Amino acid sequence: MTGPLLFNPRTYDPAHFDAETRRLLRATIDWFEDRGKRRLIEDYRTRAWLGDFLAFAAKERLFATFLTPASAATGEDQRWDTARIAALNEILGFYGLDYWYAWQVTILGLGPVWQSENAAARGRAAGLLSEGEVFAFGLSEKAHGADIYSTDMLLEPDGDGGFLARGSKYYIGNGNAAGLVSVFGRRTDVDGPDGYVFFAADSRHPAYHLVKNVVDSSKYVSEFRLEDYPVAAEDVLHTGRAAFDAALNTVNVGKFNLCTASIGICEHAMYEAVTHAHNRVLYGRPVTAFPHVRRELSEAYVRLVGMKLFSDRAVDYFRSAGPDDRRYLLFNPMTKMKVTTEGEKVVDLMWDVIAAKGFEKDNYFSQAAVEIRGLPKLEGTVHVNLALILKFMRNHLLDPIDAPAVPTRLDAADDAFLFRQGPARGLGSVRFHDWRPAYDAYAAVPNVARFREQADALCEFVTSVAPDEEQSRDLDFLLSVGQLFALVVHGQLILEQARLTDLDTPVLDELFAVLVRDFSGHCVELHGKDSATARQQDWALGAIRRPVVDEARSAEVWGRVEALSGAYEMAQ
Repeated sequence: MTGPLLFNPRTYDPAHFDAETRRLLRATIDWFEDRGKRRLIEDYRTRAWLGDFLAFAAKERLFATFLTPASAATGEDQRWDTARIAALNEILGFYGLDYWYAWQVTILGLGPVWQSENAAARGRAAGLLSEGEVFAFGLSEKAHGADIYSTDMLLEPDGDGGFLARGSKYYIGNGNAAGLVSVFGRRTDVDGPDGYVFFAADSRHPAYHLVKNVVDSSKYVSEFRLEDYPVAAEDVLHTGRAAFDAALNTVNVGKFNLCTASIGICEHAMYEAVTHAHNRVLYGRPVTAFPHVRRELSEAYVRLVGMKLFSDRAVDYFRSAGPDDRRYLLFNPMTKMKVTTEGEKVVDLMWDVIAAKGFEKDNYFSQAAVEIRGLPKLEGTVHVNLALILKFMRNHLLDPIDAPAVPTRLDAADDAFLFRQGPARGLGSVRFHDWRPAYDAYAAVPNVARFREQADALCEFVTSVAPDEEQSRDLDFLLSVGQLFALVVHGQLILEQARLTDLDTPVLDELFAVLVRDFSGHCVELHGKDSATARQQDWALGAIRRPVVDEARSAEVWGRVEALSGAYEMAQ
């Protein structure tokens, strides 16, 4: 792969998609470019509602085309295609997280509907999408967050087969404008899990009371209250355990979108940062002549490339999933946790270089520096997703099976399994193909080989000095172990995608030099944990490695970074 690795609106041509997908992606880019940077930033600063963007999306049938599964299609080219959804995530993140957020919470709001067997509700949702409406996901509450076991949204039977809903929801995106809000609650007359209910509400109904936007942003993250809201039988999406599963499976679908939004933010910020640094002169020299600046920008670049490689490969596992192949359940929280935290590192590295420039109100970077922080904290915190990832560690590292190879999935197919994932349990039984061949294929790349030593050391940790029963209750310690495991999985999918795309070896080697340092850093952290045993401390020090240094390789990668200067700037 010798061409540009980053999204550039000037040159973007997604030839791998069908004609209508290409048209819609290009139309979205053109809408933002025609609008211009000044208007983009001014709308962000004034917290303007996204009415103009949603009007454009309605006119082009953007959401209807991308978010209506084939089983509910009302027009041509409608399907739920994770590959093109990921592409739009990246584009919307590139221009502003507020736009992405309205799209993202629409996806979440649709999740319980598309999983439902309620044909009337599905038809209603498809019709609303075709009219350009947005959707909302009424799960979180002010007192309980997303703890759905403790929901205070109560449904009292009305005596006619329906319910009256009372309660409030909090942190609900699009709650000000959603044509349909998927709301989670529980019946007052049924105890336990059998009492859960997911139902469809309309934000325009008189019994739906919008309280406020809980954030100071164009994103309308609402608090709303239902007061004797009538829930008819045709409004019920799920009951009992199925409602609980629909909530978790919807989050499985939605959290995947955070990684590509993060990538888009970082790409736009990188064009600005490199262009500024490369054209600024200090002490008679361009800023980019300083070795520490080159190192920081090069590290930001290869980390961003790694984010893209991992996310692109994870799409394939998502789209190829089925009842007998649930590997996506590991790679999904990885995209949420690992890729988004990498995005924070990328922005921080660039901000260290451009310094005060990153605060200026006329730059995209100033909003990128704020918005990149939100993605690791949405759809479950980093800690929640790390704890989830740990459930897969032993099977993934030590007990592989002969699973079928997953191809690149850019075909125009409907990802129907995402809405029939089934019960949200049994994670410890998910099995994986052997991770080692991905590393073996690049054994000649010095820092891949060096990192492979650390991955093998982690297997030794699991087999010889794993936490005992008491230590297993120390989540602080376990999260350090989770960071080490996440790096091995991160490296695996990067290498799989690198092979599929013929990534340049210098870029890959430079990226793995960064991963070697990251693994060593987490080893030092584990060594210092209060509950670490003497044997675990010895293991941690023994797993530290120094990356292989190659000045020629670093210079070649720097040439890639330097070429970004002036490669893209949004028109005013």
